[in-house]
Amino acid sequence: MPVDADEAGQAKAEAKNPFLVALGERVRALRARRGMTRKSLAQSAEISERHLANLEYGVGNASILILLQVAQALQCSVAELVGDPTTTSPEWLMLRELLVGRDEDTLRRARVAVRDLLHGASGGGPAQRSQRIALIGLRGAGKSTLGRMLAEALGYPFVELSGEIEKFAGCSVAEIQALYGQNAYRRYERRALEEAIQIYPEVVIATPGGLVSDAATFNELLAHCTTVWLKARAEDHMSRVVAQGDMRPMAASREAMDDLRSILVGRTPFYSKADIHIDTSTQALAQTFELLQARVRAWIAPGADLAA
Repeated sequence: MPVDADEAGQAKAEAKNPFLVALGERVRALRARRGMTRKSLAQSAEISERHLANLEYGVGNASILILLQVAQALQCSVAELVGDPTTTSPEWLMLRELLVGRDEDTLRRARVAVRDLLHGASGGGPAQRSQRIALIGLRGAGKSTLGRMLAEALGYPFVELSGEIEKFAGCSVAEIQALYGQNAYRRYERRALEEAIQIYPEVVIATPGGLVSDAATFNELLAHCTTVWLKARAEDHMSRVVAQGDMRPMAASREAMDDLRSILVGRTPFYSKADIHIDTSTQALAQTFELLQARVRAWIAPGADLAA
């Protein structure tokens, strides 16, 4: 039928639209960063998995193209049309204009300067946050094992943030996500982190792997803690997780390794913001701990150069 032919032609044309292709890539990247399969995201968003697949592949989204055309005619961004908070005042817009197009190092220095401006006077400056050690990274990186060993060596308390989240919620992490959803879990996560920061001036904290997915919570962590990224090869992450008997969030996927690699790729730019990087795949546990302890002790030693 002619209508079907027209629709097929429209879909083909839209599939080649670079804006839709880029939009789909961003959706896939965000999904990977949050550790969600396409099926779980479709269920959470209450849309069909096929519609989500079309979105990710840049097909069949005429409405977003209309928004783009209107934005171009108004000489503004699509974000401004849909109410992005960073477009709601002249100061936000001017800040965005100052930062657009800057390289990663400049953006990092700007972020650190803003962080110190906002938190320095309230006790969150570099000298004080150095005594709180937060371990970040995917499950299977060794955060719990190495975190306990480091806390014992330093004489600091050890906090497993997932356990604190479960205490607040009164149920397991899996039950929180199944019963209340991802947003509720993130709220408990933020609350648990804020309480740990408030209670402990000196502590080793093992954080959930997806904490970096929430920008507000990750900023809180970076502002008040010295962060250590425990990184490993995807194969090592997988083998360690399987040994623990835990396949979340890959349990519903037939391509677990592909999912894990996507998650790692999506989160690596955030994990890399950590103050210290330790590769747990290159040596045995004892050697990894000695390296971790030496790097952390050098960082928190009185008079140490915290910017190194």
